[in-house]
Amino acid sequence: MDYKAILEKAADFFSVHSGSGHFWYQRVTAVALVPLSIWLLVLLNKALNAPYADTVDWLSSPFNTLAIIAWTVAVVYHAALGVQVVIEDYVSTIPVRNLAIRATNLIFLVLGVAALLAIIIIFFAR
Repeated sequence: MDYKAILEKAADFFSVHSGSGHFWYQRVTAVALVPLSIWLLVLLNKALNAPYADTVDWLSSPFNTLAIIAWTVAVVYHAALGVQVVIEDYVSTIPVRNLAIRATNLIFLVLGVAALLAIIIIFFAR
């Protein structure tokens, strides 16, 4: 595969699509965040009230780790979709709009990967 095909795939990953798929992705992530937020609240309660070792032990459980990873992926994706809608509504110049959407998607991708790496490091630290 040559470098042009790789660049086209990367550009497609950060592409600005429109349509009903965006609407449904945002709704599905919103519904998924409702039960997954229970794990986040438990984690925050442990982080604030329990000793550090207890919090790390709780997060090192595979089920709890998967729930927090699912929450992280859903919230980052949901936030990226929401920011894209705001940009589409308020930025009128098409090239600037597309650049802003791609830039915010890249920022959310970096933040999501950093959060997932932190969770995985905590999981394997024990």
